[in-house]
Amino acid sequence: MAKIYDFSAKNIKGEDVALSDYAGNVLLIVNTASKCGFTPQYEGLQKIYADFNAQGLEVLGFPCNQFGKQEQGDEGQISEFCDLNFGVSFPMFSKIEVNGDGAHPLYQFLKDEAPGALGIKAIKWNFTKFLVDKEGNVVNRYAPTTKPEDILEDIKKVL
Repeated sequence: MAKIYDFSAKNIKGEDVALSDYAGNVLLIVNTASKCGFTPQYEGLQKIYADFNAQGLEVLGFPCNQFGKQEQGDEGQISEFCDLNFGVSFPMFSKIEVNGDGAHPLYQFLKDEAPGALGIKAIKWNFTKFLVDKEGNVVNRYAPTTKPEDILEDIKKVL
């Protein structure tokens, strides 16, 4: 049976990163986009990361262009956008797919572990969030409309 630490992904610079590098940390994994109505959530994600990284929280951003083509830029453009507009310092990864035949294996795992409303596994939109505890268990899935600050209590419980 797969564990979250069995997966790897390319970071925004194209380097392979093993999720086992984050073992022992709480993870908030988010599919992101630069031109979405929820894009201002980058600010909340960055604040949570800045406030709780020293306590063991890692926010991992995975850009995705599957929803309304709202992430058309390449990795350099995405990185620059995040830095200039939101001062993002949490780890960002290369653009991936989260649904369909081309879905990244990490997202297949996350969807299996924490289906959405009515048991639907598909990711509905940008900024769907998954909270993973220090042991690598997927604790919860949050809708795109759930703001980062609204899950602070859940994050604190698993830190």
